[in-house]
Amino acid sequence: MAEASFRSRSNRFLVELDRERTVAELDYRAFRAEAARCAEALRARGLEAGQRLALLLSNGPQWLIAAYAGIQLGAVLVPLDARLDPAGQASLLAHCGALHLVTDGPVWRRLEAALEAPLRAALVVRPLSDLQQPAEDWDQALPVAPPPLEADSSRSRDDLAAIVYSSGTSGRPKGCLLSHGNYLSQLEALANAFPLEEDDVYLSILPSNHAIDFMCGFLVPLLCGARIVHLRTLRPEWIVDALKTQRVTHLAAVPALLSAIERNLKDRLSGLERLPAAGLRGLRRLNELLTERQPRPWLSRTLLQPIHQALGGRLRTIFAGGAPVPVETARFLYGLGIPVAIGYGQTEAGTVITVNRLTPFRAETVGPPLEGVEVKIHEPDAEGRGEVWVRGPNVFQGYLDDPELSAEAFAGGGWLKTGDLGAFDSTGHLCLVGRKKHMIVTPGGKNVYPEELEAKLTGLDVEELAVLPSHSIWPSAPGEHEGLVLVARPRDSKGWFEEVVRRNRRLPAYLRLAGVLIRETPFPKTTSLKLKRHELAEELATRPRADLRRLS
Repeated sequence: MAEASFRSRSNRFLVELDRERTVAELDYRAFRAEAARCAEALRARGLEAGQRLALLLSNGPQWLIAAYAGIQLGAVLVPLDARLDPAGQASLLAHCGALHLVTDGPVWRRLEAALEAPLRAALVVRPLSDLQQPAEDWDQALPVAPPPLEADSSRSRDDLAAIVYSSGTSGRPKGCLLSHGNYLSQLEALANAFPLEEDDVYLSILPSNHAIDFMCGFLVPLLCGARIVHLRTLRPEWIVDALKTQRVTHLAAVPALLSAIERNLKDRLSGLERLPAAGLRGLRRLNELLTERQPRPWLSRTLLQPIHQALGGRLRTIFAGGAPVPVETARFLYGLGIPVAIGYGQTEAGTVITVNRLTPFRAETVGPPLEGVEVKIHEPDAEGRGEVWVRGPNVFQGYLDDPELSAEAFAGGGWLKTGDLGAFDSTGHLCLVGRKKHMIVTPGGKNVYPEELEAKLTGLDVEELAVLPSHSIWPSAPGEHEGLVLVARPRDSKGWFEEVVRRNRRLPAYLRLAGVLIRETPFPKTTSLKLKRHELAEELATRPRADLRRLS
């Protein structure tokens, strides 16, 4: 039924933006035609059902065209990170055994010399120079008049659909094996929970290889007949501009992007005259009161019309996840009538495990389990906290060619051990406290979670912050007291350190920080903007202990 509906659509489907400039635009009919051309080119170069097709290119129509063509041919998609270093990309290509690749010209130029295993074919979008076999120019390789694209009917729900490498994979590759059933169960549950209409517009700003964007920014809009807008830049001012010019209704963002949007809006509000600013504060409070139980988009747009018009006047939902979302950021946006649906997921669990349905809005939780997904807390402590275990049709089949690691991921009864720590509140919403491997045990036997302490420090006037145990930066002698270190990258402002001192005094003794390390450069992150804690600690290890500004 969904396939038949897809074949009959002709409304706009894909728009590619480079800042304010429209680079490409396709309706559903043109997308189907381009996918048929791509599928025929791949079939002519030996791609068969069950074989691996690697996608290694930046967001844009070609990524989705190649992905859809591969799905229809019954191939196994291998979405890879276009911003990973060439050696890392070559290693993952060899690990997954892909013989077919679709890539960008700039990526191919760096990758070609690093390849560890031969390819059968590589279609290169926008090549930068003459290509040598097996590489071919995408535009020249695709036939002009291919036969109609028909889906491979031999694939079942249990068959492998994709091999997705965990974000930030380094060293031992972790290729998650995801079946068609995994994707279909997620697609059905998410489309039911957050249905899109044909006139809805989804702004895609996360990499398409990211599990969230592949599901929410491609498969769900495709199923519902909505429009997708790809934006090449992550700069907040251009995101806000795209929201307005494209009249966006939905987008997904990681916390770092949410914070950037928050700052952009606050800068706009700070420029208002005194009287309009006072009036706006009153309308915000009224909006918060009237939308306490559930979002009322029409009401928020009426009360706060100037803000919503500046964002296109149609923004309904921001899906947020990938890392802890600052509570104050989510509350600020919701107060402006911009609901943030905070969710939690893992690549190993398809995409989404829990998500807040916004009835009511709960900024401090990641919501109840998605329909069809079971979640339990394993061996909860006195406060109900324990490791989050997951079971359901969304859970992956294991890791590629790594039975030992696959066995470690599962407990009896098909439960996936997520490695995350959390607890359920009285309403059945999951509250996360941190990663099991990040947990710090104080000399007094108390468990401290860096993510939980970081949440208590949100709102500081700094670009970014992180809490690390001192031993991860400087080795400590046996029995030496373990201190908690705040690493901060301050803005050009005063008073933030005094605010840290004030907040630190109000924390329970076992949570108090020992000191602050100031860092001038951005923190190391994955391409999905998750903090690389281990790498940050390694970089700070070259700093002398004397750089630590002590708080006690």
